[in-house]
Amino acid sequence: MELADYLQVLRKRWLTVVAGALVALALTTAVTLAVTPQYTSSTRLFFAVQGGGSVSDLAQGSSFTERQMGSYAEVAQQALVLEPAAEALGGAVTPDALAEALAVSIAPDTTILEISATHADPAMARDIANLVAAQVAATVGGLSPDSANGTEAVRATRLNEAVISQAPSSPNVSRNLALGLVLGLLLGAGIALLREVLDTKVRSEADLATITEASVIGTVRFDDKTAAHPIVMHDDPHGQRAEAYRRLRTNLQFLDLADRPSSVVVTSSVPEEGKSTTAANLAVALADAGSRVVLVDADLRRPSVAEYAGIEGRVGLTTVLIGRAEIEDVVQPWKNTTLDILPAGQVPPNPSELLGSRAMANVLKQLTDRYDVVIIDSPPLLPVTDAAVLSNQVGGMLVVVGADRVHKGQLRDSLESLAAVDAHVLGLVMNKVSKQDNDRYGYSYESYRPHEGSGAASKARRGAGSTPRRARVLAGRRG
Repeated sequence: MELADYLQVLRKRWLTVVAGALVALALTTAVTLAVTPQYTSSTRLFFAVQGGGSVSDLAQGSSFTERQMGSYAEVAQQALVLEPAAEALGGAVTPDALAEALAVSIAPDTTILEISATHADPAMARDIANLVAAQVAATVGGLSPDSANGTEAVRATRLNEAVISQAPSSPNVSRNLALGLVLGLLLGAGIALLREVLDTKVRSEADLATITEASVIGTVRFDDKTAAHPIVMHDDPHGQRAEAYRRLRTNLQFLDLADRPSSVVVTSSVPEEGKSTTAANLAVALADAGSRVVLVDADLRRPSVAEYAGIEGRVGLTTVLIGRAEIEDVVQPWKNTTLDILPAGQVPPNPSELLGSRAMANVLKQLTDRYDVVIIDSPPLLPVTDAAVLSNQVGGMLVVVGADRVHKGQLRDSLESLAAVDAHVLGLVMNKVSKQDNDRYGYSYESYRPHEGSGAASKARRGAGSTPRRARVLAGRRG
């Protein structure tokens, strides 16, 4: 992955990044508020060698003291100093607790020792620092050899007294919150990238490119109103989804110019990818362009075309296949268009056998002779073999890919099953694409939508909706 790919993942999964940052920030805040505030007080001791009448003696004494500063820092944290200091505090703090509360440091290139004490009680922190400093000053003189005149060779001088701190030294709220926010952002970004790596669902054309070389000839955005208005080519002819189906129609018409297929099976890998609505809207789009189109519901397991189109579906393809009717008896015109619909009819117990029968081949031949285009809605590829059975009887296959509905492995298996029977895949249709992804591929036509109730388009729509539904029977045609 390149930098642009990482940025795209973070933009797509920004909620995960924000959630990680908020969770880390909340935990940091809770921990910070739960921690008991600590106060720190400090005092400083200056160590020097006494005596020395010449510059050379002073220089030697200064060098000696500097070399001993590490030892003095260690002495400050030993029982020799801590036990008397603890007794001076009246036994309120043990020597071990004093050692934990102390922090001793040496100022660089000096003979100054800084003694800091940290405690929940600011007054206790002050007292510990002062008492330990006093005890160090009293102890150090006895640890060094006396000078020639009998006085202590090294003397520690208090530079300042420790005072009560007015503000706690810890926790540092602003630092903790900033650190928590940064860690949260990193955690959220890591989770987002991990989810992207582990995510096997097909969500975009980029995902398709990793699976197959088949072209994407249509992209249709997701609309939660699809269930109520499945045929948007009629219910919302100027919407974005209707325009997407028109682009699909145009792309389909430019495929195989030398030998353009007159029959197309529309299928998918798994249910709920939108194959039936795609087939229905594509059929309407082709009819709007002036072609004589028939839409065949060959999903003999869960037929839905009759329901979507609002027509009678109790007789249809299965009625013809078992010889109880002719095609003319069951084909129904849809509104005042050049689209006819052949519903599925009764659900049979042997769908695959019927679709692979000689009777089905004869039906398809008759339909291709009478119509410019035959659109066939078939069951999904993975649960059943019906679509694969039909593949050798038609001019091509359109595979609908439901964004965020099908996994990459499922789509790969579907395409491999079609390749195994030498099916001609015309292309893929990305369906139910999120608005964010759709904006990358298309444009909005909302500003060009005509007002409802005015103009020729509205009148045509009202006229189309008022056409009575009727079955075209053989006797009627001959009459």
